[in-house]
Parts: sequence; structure tokens; C-alpha cells
Amino acid sequence: MAISQAMATSFKVEILTAYHNFGTTATRAGTGADTFKIALYTSAATLSATTTVYSATNEVSGTGYTAGGNTLTISQVPTSTSTTAWLDFADSTWTSATITANGALIYNSTQGDKAVAVLAFGGDKTSTAGDFTIIFPTADSSNSIIRIA
Repeated sequence: MAISQAMATSFKVEILTAYHNFGTTATRAGTGADTFKIALYTSAATLSATTTVYSATNEVSGTGYTAGGNTLTISQVPTSTSTTAWLDFADSTWTSATITANGALIYNSTQGDKAVAVLAFGGDKTSTAGDFTIIFPTADSSNSIIRIA
């Protein structure tokens, strides 16, 4: 079992067919922004570019964590700088959590739990009755969590 950091290949196809809406206003007829979530996984999980949807298999469990993970807040709506388009999420925290996670999955809960990206932590990360925080990179065209160059 392994978690390999990657943008989900299915996501790449789905953005070309207007499946995901990261905007703050209606960009598809009659719809507003979709809801994106982040779920945490143990080292027993298998997640990679081939992951297509959220699954509870090998998701972490413990105090302060609810299956399905946290809802993400878009901190930077889709924008562009020069030839790169990008967006970013606000950091996400599970408070007073006692959990161990080896990676995470960002997914679109509005659109059938479709996978967006897999995050590999490079090993187990643990919190014991404390905050477990995913810190997203700087919101700019060189570092944002989702970039299209």
C-alpha cells in the first residue's frame, strides 16, 4: 500500500468538461461553487493519480475526526498570472484530534465525491489531543496547490 502525491488523472479530464466549479459564483448554468473536502488516510491506503473518487477505505479514525474529512474553503478563486492559472485553499485543521495520517485526498463532494488531488505526507503524522493541520502552500502562480501552466 502506498500514497503517491499526484493530481488525479480523472480530474484533469473532468476540468476540461466543466465538471468542477471552483468559482464563488455561478459559472455553470444554475450552479454556484462546488464543495470540496479533504479526507485523511492511514499508511494502509492506496492513493495515486489513478484514484477517481473518495473512499472511506483506510481513512483515519479517532477523536476529533469525522469520516469524509473537512470542508475546504477556497482562499484564492481561480485566477492567472502570465501563463499559469491557479487557485488555492485555506489551511484545514482538525482540533483536539488524536489521529495518525499518512496522506490526504482532496475531492469534490458536490460532484459525486470525484477525486481532485492526492497529498502524500512522506510518512505518518500524528496529533494527540491537539490540532492536526494541513498547511497549503503560498497562494501564487508558483506554489498554489492547484496550478495549470
